[in-house]
Amino acid sequence: MTTEVLGAEPPPEGRGEGSTIPHFDTIGPYRVLQELGQGGMGVVHLALDERGRAVAVKVLRPHVAHDADARARLAREVDTLARVRSDRIAPVFSADLDAERPYIVTRYVPGPSLEQRIREQGPLEPQELLSLARGLVEALRAIHQVGVIHRDLKPGNVLLLDGDPVVIDFGIAHVAESSRMTMTGLVMGTPGYLSPELVEGGDVTPATDWWGWAATLVFASTGRAPFGRGGMEAVLARVFRGDADLRDVDPQLAPLLHACFTPDASRRPDADEVLTALDAWANGRPVTEALPQRTRALAPDQTRALPPAAPVAPVEPPAPWGQGDWRDPHPAPPAAAPQPPPQDRGAWPGVSGASPDRPGDPRIGKPRRADVLGALLAALVALIAAVPWVGLAVAVVWSWAARTVDTSMTGTVRRRHRGGRRRSDGVVAMAVGPWHLLTAALTTLVASLLPLAVGAAGVLAAALAQSGVDGLGVRLDSPIPLAAGALLALIIGWWGPGGPGLRRGSRSLVRGVTGPPTLRVALLAVLLVFAVGVLGALAVGALDVSWWPMLESPMPDPEQLPTR
Repeated sequence: MTTEVLGAEPPPEGRGEGSTIPHFDTIGPYRVLQELGQGGMGVVHLALDERGRAVAVKVLRPHVAHDADARARLAREVDTLARVRSDRIAPVFSADLDAERPYIVTRYVPGPSLEQRIREQGPLEPQELLSLARGLVEALRAIHQVGVIHRDLKPGNVLLLDGDPVVIDFGIAHVAESSRMTMTGLVMGTPGYLSPELVEGGDVTPATDWWGWAATLVFASTGRAPFGRGGMEAVLARVFRGDADLRDVDPQLAPLLHACFTPDASRRPDADEVLTALDAWANGRPVTEALPQRTRALAPDQTRALPPAAPVAPVEPPAPWGQGDWRDPHPAPPAAAPQPPPQDRGAWPGVSGASPDRPGDPRIGKPRRADVLGALLAALVALIAAVPWVGLAVAVVWSWAARTVDTSMTGTVRRRHRGGRRRSDGVVAMAVGPWHLLTAALTTLVASLLPLAVGAAGVLAAALAQSGVDGLGVRLDSPIPLAAGALLALIIGWWGPGGPGLRRGSRSLVRGVTGPPTLRVALLAVLLVFAVGVLGALAVGALDVSWWPMLESPMPDPEQLPTR
């Protein structure tokens, strides 16, 4: 659903049940003129109040109006907007949260979104980019001052009123002292505009909004999504690396924006430093003039570090920052002229479309259970070292299950964001379950190739090192090489290609079975005792490696290995 609206454009056709209210009908005391935009949860209308002033009225769809979560989210949006006082934030005028179809009334902003402006007219000029950056800083500081974090700052949620930005859509804003409102452990957002620490399960902090601010500036200066197109996994992988697409950014400005996407939040420049550098760049001065202030003493929580500006070739454009491939793996046919997306006016995240900032559903705000996952890693290493085939089978089945859970949960939340919570959600999830199992199996198969190769190399390297220590020759099937190879393979599987889905799904599985603290402690103890006991028994020779269900080891004997 939406928070604010853009201009008074004709309503789109065929947008679903109950999506429109006839012209000159009313919502409460407000006379409806036309529909302005809509998302999965609600519709925004241009209306007139009793004094004839234009306002924006956001009303829940009929099929979600009965849902307590939807009403609670709308109430939280009213509370959030009531906290903020800024010309850069459209205020809320009134609301009726107890009506049959709850609604809120906000200031009408008769301007295009930043996304629409860039799509239609191209990237901003230097002075325009500087003005946008300053306006958004003003908005974010007003938001953060009252303990609110927007959490979904992006071009589609920035309106331009006479060139000045107005931030909209507080539907998923986070109030620092309140509990998070989540749905099956997922919190909405837009990949590429969510900071890597938030996507990985970190706390909701102002750093999330500043990341979105920098990403929005990149879009405004290039007309492209900051972390490219493609599936959520591909975009998030670039986010984790800080691999932003800065190919069309002015070479003088690129080092500064590149620093804004440093994965380590403590090393990113703060807003004042970025604004100072942008001002120098917009007025024709070298950005490096602003960089010496990096040496001034800052408070510990404000310390940042910018990389030195790279030398710029006088004629040839520099190579792209980062090594990512930002192309869309499924581009539109060349003959199809690009069309701006239908105005969603701050739609709820999860609405499908061809926008380059297609939203996803990263897992954030839930316990990461790093202790249990670490113990599980140790137990898997011990199991593979003792019974290699069984251990590998357990690791593969776990990966398959985790990716299935991740795919299923993401699909459910996206459906709910597009059309709201429905009674058929469970039936649909079961119907598409086989497809999720199949796609997760294929992903697991492909993602396992690199870990297996690295693990095999680790077994060989450890065996060679062990032979030099005990002088007994290269024994590939002894416990130490097997444990070393297993550890390397599992680490590569966790952090390598396909790792984000495995991590999110694993955390979901572990959270599902370790709800009560006592159960979590018991599981942790069992895993650690198993790992220590098995590895200890293998080390002292009390336990031999078993290749069950095979009768003999498939590894070559020392005599069969080539010698120098």
